[in-house]
Amino acid sequence: MVQYFKNIERQTVEIRQPEQGAWINIMPPLKQEEFEELSNQLDIPIDFLRDSLDIDERSRYELDDNNKLIVIKTPAENHSFNESDAYYITIPICIILTHQQIVTVNSFDNDAIKKFFNTFQNRKPDNRKMMVLKILEKVVVNYMDFLKEINNRRNMLEQKLYQGNSNEDLLELVRIQKSMVYFVTALRSNELLMIKLERTNILGLNEEERDFLKDLIVDTSQAYEMANIYTNILSSSLDAYASIISNNQNVVLKRLTYVTIALQIPILAASIYGMNVPLPFQDSHYAFWVPIILSAITGLWFGWYYVIRRAIK
Repeated sequence: MVQYFKNIERQTVEIRQPEQGAWINIMPPLKQEEFEELSNQLDIPIDFLRDSLDIDERSRYELDDNNKLIVIKTPAENHSFNESDAYYITIPICIILTHQQIVTVNSFDNDAIKKFFNTFQNRKPDNRKMMVLKILEKVVVNYMDFLKEINNRRNMLEQKLYQGNSNEDLLELVRIQKSMVYFVTALRSNELLMIKLERTNILGLNEEERDFLKDLIVDTSQAYEMANIYTNILSSSLDAYASIISNNQNVVLKRLTYVTIALQIPILAASIYGMNVPLPFQDSHYAFWVPIILSAITGLWFGWYYVIRRAIK
């Protein structure tokens, strides 16, 4: 679906055809016919429009005779039906600068474009460079919001795991860890992209705009460091829980071993007196109670020894 927007007297107006200073937003569902029509109409290489369809597309920029392409990764919720997949993934946004318009291509719905749409009426259509920087800003803000949400979810899961080990909670932590891997990789790629944009100045930024881009680089670097910290904390937590589970398992096995040994002695006494051979006290009226009493005394002594030994430790 192709949408055309224009800023008229501080009002965002949707128009039918692309005009000078218009913002063209392409969003799902994506149709090949629309790509071809828009490519011919605006003289944009069709590969620039198709790049967003590849979810694994890396952050980069590319120049053509009349157009500039910027691909940046932004976070999004994962709507996969597979319960083992990450909660969040990163998807590409393609920003194309023509001589007269700015074009954004999204293969999925994402919050960054929605936030940019809410502030589009404050933009100057003729300053397309600043519009690109504002989209990059919304992407950085989006990462910050998702990282805070992930950290809060991680804290809640860890609190639940402190109260009792649950496989479901551990699996949720693993899904969060997968999300952080996506974030760390994408943020590093975005940071390198912004550094290249600032160094090469392919957008033709003035001094004020370059300062704004430098601030975005700092914010992206901060988000990258936050993602790294959260990833390390998650890895440490999962390793700690794995050690705790292994230790609890060893304790349970140790107790079961003591119980097994304690039961073996009465079983041995009962087995001996169950033999079809002459045995001591077999003619006595107390022949039944002798192995019972011996088994009980031995079992109680073994239990007392186990309790005392645990108390000493």
